[in-house]
Amino acid sequence: MGPPGVGKGTQAERIIEELNIIHLSTGEILRDEIKNQSDVGIKAKQCMSDGKLVPDDVLLDIVRNRISKKDCNHGYLLDGFPRTLPQAEGLKVIMHDIGHKLDAAVSLTADENELIKRLVIRGKDSGRSDDTPEVIRKRQQIYWKQTAPLIDHYKKDGLLKEVDGLGNIPEITKRIMKALI
Repeated sequence: MGPPGVGKGTQAERIIEELNIIHLSTGEILRDEIKNQSDVGIKAKQCMSDGKLVPDDVLLDIVRNRISKKDCNHGYLLDGFPRTLPQAEGLKVIMHDIGHKLDAAVSLTADENELIKRLVIRGKDSGRSDDTPEVIRKRQQIYWKQTAPLIDHYKKDGLLKEVDGLGNIPEITKRIMKALI
């Protein structure tokens, strides 16, 4: 977890290499289910075509299907999921049902203004039109509104690992690994 621009994707790729585990992005899983025209993929596509968010029950079915596969038996990193408290509760049930256990929930932290600077630079470098200070602040507000309950949830469960997400990439990776081990 972490606000937009904190480096979640970059660190996810580094952590899966370090731990030799599978990287599971719910966005990619969702696209695969839609491409394969699975039952949940068809439901998800219909929601998206109607301009709606994919409901939690559909996302949970997709996650259940994916983490139940054999390649996840030795560990995986969930990227972009859960995003809400109902998703976290659903994930807990799924993991119990299939005999998996959540080891940690990593939250990358960073100064909001520093992240805005970082994302504005990224926007200029990549040509992304959505990386303006106004849009970034709005995305951060949405993130904190959705994610604050998750942080409390995982803190209560003793699973939350808060890691400073500012600095050079290898140093942040070291901090995450230290928090996980």
